[in-house]
Amino acid sequence: MKQAITGVSPSVLGEATVMTTWPSMGATAFGQLLGRLYAMPLFGKLIALAAIPQALLLYALNLLPWSCLRYRLTNRRVVVEKGLRAKIDKEVSLDNFDTIEVEVLNGQQWYRCGNLVFFKGKVETFRLDGVPHPESFRHTCLKTQRGYGGVKKAVGK
Repeated sequence: MKQAITGVSPSVLGEATVMTTWPSMGATAFGQLLGRLYAMPLFGKLIALAAIPQALLLYALNLLPWSCLRYRLTNRRVVVEKGLRAKIDKEVSLDNFDTIEVEVLNGQQWYRCGNLVFFKGKVETFRLDGVPHPESFRHTCLKTQRGYGGVKKAVGK
């Protein structure tokens, strides 16, 4: 399907990808531990240098065909895809949340990542762990949701 603006098309015509991102190493407990160590004021840089083999191993483990994840925002939903074939693991419709909060855990600051927590009212409906630059992904999700709601209202469905 051709689109005048990438990702902007009525969701009734088909699903279009708006944005895709991959979780940071800060999504894992071990990655957060490394992030806390790297952020130490006096010895953090030395620890980062000494921990290069462990960090590379963690990075490689995140790329294994059966464990790699990606987060995809479409004009209909937010999807967690797993594996090389991008099999859908979890998803939330753009109708099923009204706010998104950014939760930065200890150790994620060093990676400039955070968790996105989707809420419908006060109920958590979805969560994405270790999203790089979470504020920009959050804003894109909310803008896409507003567009989805506007098109849905205009089409009458």
